[in-house]
Amino acid sequence: MGEGRVCFSREAKLEFLKQKRLQRMQTGTFNNETAYVTNLMSRSSGDALRDPASCGVRSFRNPDIFSKSGSGLNERDTMSKQKIDKFDTTDLVWTDSMPECPVYFPSKEEFEDPLAFLQKIAPEASKYGICKIVSPLSASVPAGMVLMKEKAGFRFTTRVQPLRLAEWNTDDKVTFFLSGRNYTFRDFEKMANKVFTRRYYSAGCLPTTYLEKEFWQEIASGKTESVEYACDVDGSAFSSSPSDQLGNSKWNLKKVARLSRSILRLLETTIPGVTEPMLYIGMLFSMFAWHVEDHYLYSINYHHCGAAKTWYGVPGHAAVDFEKIVREKVYTHDILSNEGEDGAFDVLLGKTTLFPPNILSQHGVPVYKAVQKPGEYVITFPRAYHAGFSHGFNCGEAVNFAIGDWFQLGSIASRRYALLNRTPLLPHEELLCKEAMLISSSSSISHEDLASQLSVKASFVNLIRFQHRARWCLTKSRDCMGISQHSHGTILCSVCKRDCYVAYINCSCYLHPVCLRHEFKPLELACGTNFTLSVRDEVLETEKVSRMLEEDKDIVNEAELQFQNASDKVFLSNLYRITEGDSYIPYCKIDFVPQPPIERESLHADNTKSACHYSDSNDSDSEIYRFKRRSSLKPKHRPMNFASSKSEHQGLKRLKKAEPERLSVISIKYKKTGHEQSVSVGKRRDEKRVLESCPKRIKVRGPSISITGLETKQIH
Repeated sequence: MGEGRVCFSREAKLEFLKQKRLQRMQTGTFNNETAYVTNLMSRSSGDALRDPASCGVRSFRNPDIFSKSGSGLNERDTMSKQKIDKFDTTDLVWTDSMPECPVYFPSKEEFEDPLAFLQKIAPEASKYGICKIVSPLSASVPAGMVLMKEKAGFRFTTRVQPLRLAEWNTDDKVTFFLSGRNYTFRDFEKMANKVFTRRYYSAGCLPTTYLEKEFWQEIASGKTESVEYACDVDGSAFSSSPSDQLGNSKWNLKKVARLSRSILRLLETTIPGVTEPMLYIGMLFSMFAWHVEDHYLYSINYHHCGAAKTWYGVPGHAAVDFEKIVREKVYTHDILSNEGEDGAFDVLLGKTTLFPPNILSQHGVPVYKAVQKPGEYVITFPRAYHAGFSHGFNCGEAVNFAIGDWFQLGSIASRRYALLNRTPLLPHEELLCKEAMLISSSSSISHEDLASQLSVKASFVNLIRFQHRARWCLTKSRDCMGISQHSHGTILCSVCKRDCYVAYINCSCYLHPVCLRHEFKPLELACGTNFTLSVRDEVLETEKVSRMLEEDKDIVNEAELQFQNASDKVFLSNLYRITEGDSYIPYCKIDFVPQPPIERESLHADNTKSACHYSDSNDSDSEIYRFKRRSSLKPKHRPMNFASSKSEHQGLKRLKKAEPERLSVISIKYKKTGHEQSVSVGKRRDEKRVLESCPKRIKVRGPSISITGLETKQIH
């Protein structure tokens, strides 16, 4: 739900844009450089930094917003609200007939544990994509008091959103700009209320159905050209006062990521908007465009104060149909960078796509509505697309979370990120292994956890099955020069950026690891083709646990059900084929027959020229992973120099925001009982040192665990 701070200072960027705007006023045109820098500065309308490459640039100006700031663009460049034939907004009857999502009114007892309650209602509520929960507790300290008094000096900068529909072709897209205006909470409220009063001659609330029609009419042909929205603002409006009931409850969004049932509790490094909440401060008609949460996570959104919000949600089971309709009815073919279902997904990641939801219902895609008021939570379920807008000045807060049933959809998200060569935000494979090992060693299980833990165990079994079969095929082919063990955390594949935890393939210089989902021979790395297989040192223990779990028929059945819809099925059948004459047995001992070692020129620890550099299909990302090998044998964390690129995913931006000095690192503290050692030929002494310095690692920290055999305990 968050975004990363941009590498350059805000003042420098604003000055750059100012100069470019002056040039544009003289020439009447945009140039690519201006669009690029503006894109680097932009955040999405909803939750995260969008992909700059997916959004075009149009100028706009709202006299109410810019009259005092002096930040308005040339009047000649104001965007016109032309009629978009693909969206019929003349008939808004659909706003009255759209079905609403379920609403829950938990008692104080049911409200005690958020994730237990959400697990209880998930089988029903997830069918709608979104649901609303009315809190039985009230905040005794208003959000305005928290942000003005408890958080001294709290200020934020808004984004400017154009109020219009787009053709969504090469020449007509939508983007959101940094306004350059900095507000206190109270100042923004005054501005927003002034705009509302000027339009409706009233400071009070208007009927939600009336404002919904007003919004879509304004988007289609209204006179207001833009609004401001403070999205992805660091902070929380939950009070820290000991007398505030809601702030002291587990429904305080600052606490959700660390709850006992939360998968994200394993992450110690904070990710703004994902593990830490962010604020969303809106005005009349400020919007959040159609999007799905990063890694298909859950989201929980609390409405602190102000006017209502209208939400539209599409259930996760209809996500593929949603993307199909967007690809065919909203986007034109020329803006799709990828064929098939991933083409629309790639553009939607920009989070600036808005269109009336009746387009979906007209083509059989279910859409549900929610009107969120102060004191109410809105939950979005994994892979549920959602969008919406504000009815006036308001303040909301949101954060992501995950429970056990998320892993299956998280695996699909990881595959899609890999296909699009996007940096992952979470180490999915490592989180799955850690969670599975923890719950398999636990003797107690509550009724609410049964379905969740079944999903975790089945996902884990499928992962270990795939890893074992892939390693067996690799060693049988004798293409690898050796096998080594490692004990470090997650490392990113140099080809697709997929996270690797259990095993990966190493190149000759150990700088370009490749996941087991690639045919590595055709890679043609500059350092040669002497590949080794690196496997976690406790892999036998994880396989032992997986084999034990397969004694439960329910787990096996769930694993088979997941496998039928999993991408690993395709990889196994195509990349690692097993013929009738092969003697593969699940969980069998894998014997390695070493090839004769090939002499290789040694690489000096400080000689960067002798080490190969793999340049993947995304040339603009190549600078991200170029680094200098250290001469010291002692592992150290050094700042990594990331070059900004147009295709950089919002996950990398968030990591920069979370750890500006260690930009690519997210980690789960893991106490090891052993150390890395060589088990075959072809391993260099400096492999561990090189791997520890590799910028493509995702180190995972969190609750440290020690695994000995099947005994797993949490170390405090």
